[in-house]
Amino acid sequence: MPELPEVEIRRQYLEATSLKQPITSIQVEDTKLLTTDYMLLQQQLADRQFISTERIGKNLFIYTDNPAIILRMHFGMTGDLAYYHNSLDRPRHARIVFEFASGFNLGFICPRKFERVGLVDSVTDYAKSKKLAPDALSISFNQFITNLHKRNSPIKPVLLDQAVVAGLGNWIVDEVLFQAKVHPEKRASTLNDDELIAIYNAIALVLTTAIKFEARYRDFPPDFLIHVRKWDDSPYDDVEALSKCPRCGTKISRTEVGGRTTFYCPNEQILS
Repeated sequence: MPELPEVEIRRQYLEATSLKQPITSIQVEDTKLLTTDYMLLQQQLADRQFISTERIGKNLFIYTDNPAIILRMHFGMTGDLAYYHNSLDRPRHARIVFEFASGFNLGFICPRKFERVGLVDSVTDYAKSKKLAPDALSISFNQFITNLHKRNSPIKPVLLDQAVVAGLGNWIVDEVLFQAKVHPEKRASTLNDDELIAIYNAIALVLTTAIKFEARYRDFPPDFLIHVRKWDDSPYDDVEALSKCPRCGTKISRTEVGGRTTFYCPNEQILS
């Protein structure tokens, strides 16, 4: 599933390819992927241009040259973008295509049809209606602490709550807590100042690292917990080594916290 880093990469890709080009048409293979009526979408975006973007968590908002017309994309489980010339074949699973006057197209890739595209009146209003906290890369420390205040649940599900901080998924929270050396079952209300600062800083570290490496997990630094998870084409052959903490060598524990599979180091992430 595209997490915040993948959506940020898609945001950068869209900005690098698809801004300031008049939209001539929108081709939609399956209108169930739209959160706005197809005819209204065509009408509102005809001759408009994308001029800038904003991301809140896993939501990508695209501003047009009409301030009242804002497009939202959500990449679901496997969504992606593909910019290509109209002389080329449409990319596989490009079920929504924005055609530009330049002769290029932006395809919204929807392999599993969990992706969504539609118009919103206001990014602020949309975030409020969905109870989205500020984005994990832009939330201030004071706002972060305020949102955590009096939460008595384990810190892992608290960080997964989009009303606390927007955009943190399962593996990201495991990595954040590993880097901060905080046990995933520690109650949020019991965290001390040093732990709160460590978690806040770890969020920035994990997300900027993931974006830097374009979410290629195999390329992450060797001291990241991500390497204990299984993924295709791993560069490492020593399965036994991968089950150990990259810092202290202790066998990594696997459990469930808040109904989610969770990895942590029992030596460095102590429940106290």
